[in-house]
Amino acid sequence: MSNLFEHLVRANVKRMKPYSSARDEFKGVANVYIDANENPFPNGLNRYPDPLQRALKAEIAQYYGLSADNILLGNGSDEPIDLLVRAFCVPQPETLDATDADAILITPPTYGMYEVCANVNNIRVIESSLLDDYSLNAEDIIHKISPSLKLIFLCSPNNPTGNLLDTSAILQITKATSGLVLVDEAYADFGQQSMLKAMLDYPNLVILKTFSKAWGLASIRLGMLFAHQDVLFWLNRIKAPYNINRMTIDCALQMLPKATNMAEQVQVIVAERQRIVSFLEQSVLVEKVFPSDANFVLVRFKDAQTIFDYLLTLGIVVRNRANLPECRGCLRLSVGLPQENDALMAALRAYSH
Repeated sequence: MSNLFEHLVRANVKRMKPYSSARDEFKGVANVYIDANENPFPNGLNRYPDPLQRALKAEIAQYYGLSADNILLGNGSDEPIDLLVRAFCVPQPETLDATDADAILITPPTYGMYEVCANVNNIRVIESSLLDDYSLNAEDIIHKISPSLKLIFLCSPNNPTGNLLDTSAILQITKATSGLVLVDEAYADFGQQSMLKAMLDYPNLVILKTFSKAWGLASIRLGMLFAHQDVLFWLNRIKAPYNINRMTIDCALQMLPKATNMAEQVQVIVAERQRIVSFLEQSVLVEKVFPSDANFVLVRFKDAQTIFDYLLTLGIVVRNRANLPECRGCLRLSVGLPQENDALMAALRAYSH
């Protein structure tokens, strides 16, 4: 069987025999299950979950208008990110500092787990920093493409900057590489732009979504990766057999029919975001408020560390991003409930006086 991405896959992953669980080998309905060494006393959780989460994938596929065959579910978004690195990138020997070793590309400032996963797996990291307005430098990324560049990670809307990345630039990059381009759309529901359907026309385009943000289910740790079946073939080959637990599956199945409620909450968050932005743009404490299509706002303060420490004394926790070279003097403010946002604005107003 031919596979579009076999040339990218690690040789040991091609050779390996995947683990086959009891629930992989039997997919029907039986009267007696004595194949998986489970505790037979029923309590609702004594049986292993479906290793491929078929029922949940069917509902997700219907919601997003895609095939379930294009979906992989992960323990949060971090598991699919790690699976991509482990399936397609050969670890660099500790004694070798080869410039042609397998690599990923990231666009700082961006979500830190892309680089962490690469470092854990000892994979070379190439950087192409965002431009001053936090837009993609597509020309620079394309210049850095080579056969050893296996994965390009793009976050849109970007974390921590909040802005959407230009879709035409992303597609330009996707066309230029034989590797995979992952677009992390964790915050896409707040920006009303998704490249999910473009994935159908670009086999090497991979889309990542999550239940942690707009769906309000951060604690169940459920990420969704959408990709060509030939990509998923290799990821399913190496993923843990029961990576999504039964309680997570059930919780997501209960939430999906409540999409209208989710959409209403998104509207409130977007309206509150604008209210916070309007306030901050008038504050004497602020140098710049960056445009946001996410559920947070990146703000450059005149004295970020002092403001951060002051807010902590009031029990208000924000994210200090001032340590990132590309986010000098910046704090990241998540959009809270209206009363929480009121408390933040009141605190900043009091400090400025």
